[in-house]
Amino acid sequence: MKSLLGNVGTVLKSRSNRLFYGDNLDIMRNLPSGCVDLIYLDPPFSSQRTYNLIYTQMTGLPVPEQEEAFCDAWRLDEEKEAMVRRMPIVLREYGADDDLVHFWMAWIKALKHTQEPLLAYLVYMTYRLLEMRRLLNANGSLYLHCDPTASHYIKVIMDSLFGHQNFRNEIIWRRTGAHGRAKRWGPIHDTLLFYTKSSSYIWNRVFEQYDESYLRNFYRLEDEHGRYQFVTLDGPGERQGDSGKPWRGVDPTLKKRHWELPPDRALPNWFVFPDGYSKMTIQERLDVLDIQGLIYWPQKGKVPRYKRYLSVSEGNPIQDIISDIRPVGSQAKERLGYPTQKPLALLERIIRASSNEGQVVFDPFCGCGTSIFAAHQNNRKWIGCDIAIHSVRIVKEVLLRRYGLVEGKDYEVNGVPRSVDAAHELFSHSPKQFEQWAVEMAGGFKSAKPSGDRGIDGRIYYETREGLRSMILSVKGGHLVPQHTRELRGTLERETDADLGGLICLENPTKGMWRDVADAGMFTYLGRDYPVLQIRTIEDLFNGKGFETPSRVQIMNWERQINLPLPA
Repeated sequence: MKSLLGNVGTVLKSRSNRLFYGDNLDIMRNLPSGCVDLIYLDPPFSSQRTYNLIYTQMTGLPVPEQEEAFCDAWRLDEEKEAMVRRMPIVLREYGADDDLVHFWMAWIKALKHTQEPLLAYLVYMTYRLLEMRRLLNANGSLYLHCDPTASHYIKVIMDSLFGHQNFRNEIIWRRTGAHGRAKRWGPIHDTLLFYTKSSSYIWNRVFEQYDESYLRNFYRLEDEHGRYQFVTLDGPGERQGDSGKPWRGVDPTLKKRHWELPPDRALPNWFVFPDGYSKMTIQERLDVLDIQGLIYWPQKGKVPRYKRYLSVSEGNPIQDIISDIRPVGSQAKERLGYPTQKPLALLERIIRASSNEGQVVFDPFCGCGTSIFAAHQNNRKWIGCDIAIHSVRIVKEVLLRRYGLVEGKDYEVNGVPRSVDAAHELFSHSPKQFEQWAVEMAGGFKSAKPSGDRGIDGRIYYETREGLRSMILSVKGGHLVPQHTRELRGTLERETDADLGGLICLENPTKGMWRDVADAGMFTYLGRDYPVLQIRTIEDLFNGKGFETPSRVQIMNWERQINLPLPA
């Protein structure tokens, strides 16, 4: 896998942009420690959905098997059982003390008997969050986007891994205005958990625009310089210096407050700074503000107020409830049809707040690439990865058509086999990832069921007069024997919604396998014959020789979906 990923250490030192295809756990284990400055992740939620469901929505057709995927998406299969057993060892390898290990094991024991799917999800996430903590540099930050179904469990994990003292915010994003549900409050928000690697972290002041109702309520006054409002000139707490001394008969200390002048950047552009203004006492600067008409003295009471003009207001500093960013609408220009797509404005706000230009933003579940696009637009470097080759294709297409970025020149793609030898390498490193890649390479959909269930690794769907039908796919990366085609034929005979069977293999088929293909006969539809059993090698697929089916239900044409011309 190392050559498929490339020389990532050298690449990341040069701060190059990278797009990885594969399991993010494998990818992160090959990245150097401290190589990223900001991590944003929108992982699969524990909420009756799985990444396989993207295909149902993106084909425009109800691909049957995907709709019931949740039953098997989060279960303690052999792989996750092994991860559970190794948890104490892994936690100690990453520096956990005995108390944390004992806490985790008690939690595992409790959930295993009551919430097995949730435990499978949390184990999956814990291994990955450990790697993310390692990848963050000392001043780095992490934002995890989740829904209320599992957010409280994830927060406990992150408290234990990052330290409760490094928890900064639970951010609420109001993603929709209303949601009707029987017998409960309408679920209209997602949660973002904001953690930092340490107490020293990057934070930039970012502002959100005032809404019209705020302007009507607070900037009601107007003069020749524009709209303004009155704000306080003092702040809470007593001070011993100039800010605590009286000015023109007003002593803030009597109310346990102190003078708090507006910063220079908040003064209007017509304000004249006299010589030596920065070295003046608080009281002298208050005199200057008063002379230039920026202080209002009320008719009743003695406490003066400051006239803050709308023209110099930066807006509201971002708060932990985000209500001004709407979800990606059905007619939005940025919409790519991806069901879990997040608004570009949301990612831009996070990136501007917690990173600086030239720093590296990492998204281990990059999906349709919103975080990558936001990073590019804000002059950050980026690393993205996804387990679906379809996601890689979307990101590449948008980078080219929307931003004019060319693979090999402006960024690199790693992990996608481009030759038969590379396919062999992927199979030797990760048979499961090879299986998924091969199915998608053939234009099919990876089975939502566990590998080996009913002998089906994926399907190619096609439309007939009787409705949606399929070709079942079996993937073999190792040594081939005639038993493989016979098993495929037996599986096909049991499937009521399939007419064809396809075998994808790395090695060349045997003569006995070709005899089985001939013996299986033909399937006739609308006067055309299709071999019931078909074999395609990886080399065939590289050469453009795909499976023969009556039609093909595919992911939408992204060049048309994005609907953007190539940049000039």
